[in-house]
Amino acid sequence: MKVRFFLIAAMLITTAVEASTFANDGLPDGKPLPTQSEYGNDSVACLTNISLYRALFKQWKDTDYSTTSINQIVEPWKWVFNNCPAANENTYIDGVKLIQYSIENEANPVVREQYLDTLMYVYDQQIKYFPNHFEKPQEGAILGRKGIDLLTYNEDRYEEAFEFLHKSVELEGGNTDGTVMVYYLRSVIKMARNGKVDSTFIVDVYEKVMQLLDHNINTQSLKNGNTQSVEIYKNFKENIDATFEPFASCGVLTRMYKNRLLKTPDDIALLRKITAILSRCNCQSDSLYVATCMNLHTLEPSPESAYNIGQLMLKDERLSESLPFFEMASNSTVLNISQTSYKKMSEIYRTLKNYPSSKQMALKAIALNPNDGEPFITIGNLYAASATDCGTDDFSSKATYWAAVDKFVKAGKVDPSVANVVNELIASYSASFPTKETILFNNYKVGGSYTVECWFTEQTIIRAAK
Repeated sequence: MKVRFFLIAAMLITTAVEASTFANDGLPDGKPLPTQSEYGNDSVACLTNISLYRALFKQWKDTDYSTTSINQIVEPWKWVFNNCPAANENTYIDGVKLIQYSIENEANPVVREQYLDTLMYVYDQQIKYFPNHFEKPQEGAILGRKGIDLLTYNEDRYEEAFEFLHKSVELEGGNTDGTVMVYYLRSVIKMARNGKVDSTFIVDVYEKVMQLLDHNINTQSLKNGNTQSVEIYKNFKENIDATFEPFASCGVLTRMYKNRLLKTPDDIALLRKITAILSRCNCQSDSLYVATCMNLHTLEPSPESAYNIGQLMLKDERLSESLPFFEMASNSTVLNISQTSYKKMSEIYRTLKNYPSSKQMALKAIALNPNDGEPFITIGNLYAASATDCGTDDFSSKATYWAAVDKFVKAGKVDPSVANVVNELIASYSASFPTKETILFNNYKVGGSYTVECWFTEQTIIRAAK
């Protein structure tokens, strides 16, 4: 890339400012003086120009970058950039802001492009002189910002932007900034639309960034007090989904992958990729999804492939046949797959009226995630469905509803998201409680303890119907 750094001075009207000698007790931000090599051949001039441009930059920043005082900042900043590039990383951070301002306020497209070249060069110099930030490598993060700016200010340079963004994601991995992921996908879409990459590459990148975001959301969810971070990542997911939406239809995805799969039908990595993306895009009804799931499970049986087969059978109402697959899936190291498999088996056994097995599966689901209200609701429904078969009379049969409501109440306490469902269930089954008269007639009193004994045993509190 041809660098036209001198244009910063040429295109902006600069003002000569008398600079006083900087005191010898440190830099403006209180950091210790750099070594001789860091401030170049003229240490006094370096410190003077750093002090001058930083003071002027602060004034400009205080105006929310809205005044034209940038003209006074450029000359001392440019001197620092050229003569003592290793003295202070703020030279590059501030330089980016200065040049972005120049780009955004320049009407001449030729000059704008020259400014953009300069901006790219500033990022390169930051990587060269400050590859680490507090001992942490930052090349990936800088490349991400570089790619975002290049695509923002000139979409026609999407190939260059893609290279920067791709390398940024490779270097940063799970630490990749969400905005970088958004622009990375945009650059790939531009590449595909211009015939530079196969259209399936769009899906590959989409799946990759979504996996990174899901990982970050799960990680932050396990940490107390990180709800704000979770919401930020979710917003990035929505943005990426919106960007990917034109390619998310099942028909488009099928066309993208069908020919590729025909060429390599036993490519396990490809089969995994296709099942993952079709599942994420709710294309489980597509014949391609069914075929890939079956083929993947044949070639490489795993809890995850078993889960997909179980889902397909469940959809076809092949309940009993799906159970062995969900049993295998429950061994997955992916918590969500394992826990959901237990919930699926619990509901299947409930439908098949095998209530003890249904409760057993629900308890296993609760053990994996005590904050999920759904398994508690299932147990409550099991108890309520058993009322007519439990007890020896009307009183003891209706007492079963106390145990059922206890589980609904528990579900609402651990999982606020099911509040509406449990409130309706509680209201419905509370109406079936024994009356006060029935309770007294059976020598019990409201508020007392009672043990329900059926295929299950639960200690509960006596309550009257309202």
